[in-house]
Amino acid sequence: MKKLIKYVAVVVVLFIVAYNMVYFKKLDEVKASATKAFDAEGYAKTFMDKKLPVAESKAVEINGLLAKLKSDPHDTFDAYGHALAIGSTRFFMVKGKGIIDSVTYDVIKLKTGADSSSISIATEFVFGNAIRDASNQVNINDFTNTIDLSNVSAEINKIIRTRVLPPFKAKAKKGDKVEFTGAIELNSAHLIIDDVEVIPATLKLNP
Repeated sequence: MKKLIKYVAVVVVLFIVAYNMVYFKKLDEVKASATKAFDAEGYAKTFMDKKLPVAESKAVEINGLLAKLKSDPHDTFDAYGHALAIGSTRFFMVKGKGIIDSVTYDVIKLKTGADSSSISIATEFVFGNAIRDASNQVNINDFTNTIDLSNVSAEINKIIRTRVLPPFKAKAKKGDKVEFTGAIELNSAHLIIDDVEVIPATLKLNP
């Protein structure tokens, strides 16, 4: 009899544990939860249309920035560099004008100064976090995970590749004047500022 009581008690305990491990949600609740998934594409569109113009209004002229980096890199990084992650890499929102010196598959070279200084505009391989971070318009605390944050960068870059670059590349040729805004990535520990590459945010031909 004691064994039977013990057996029944064990069965009851197991039933209670199993019951508490299984729960059900209403279908409406499941659907509502699914619709709350982060919309990286929508965020990126809003960023490009509303937040990026704010960043562009504060962009530093690229020749002036490069001159400051040569004379006082430490303070220049502190004053103009941005990043969402800790480390020596910083992103700078820049603007400038130049004349197209050469056009290749993946970059366009611009002469940006009387001293023949030049930069490269990336026209094919647009990736990474340059525009997102250089803008200083994205708050990491607004995101619940790093995947959403990375997806924002991917969508921003996608807009640049599909909306900004095609009309520019279709007409750009050597000798054309270009006005641009964009972002550059630099590392304070290994600073190289010869022929920097700009990830473009806006491009205007013959302004």
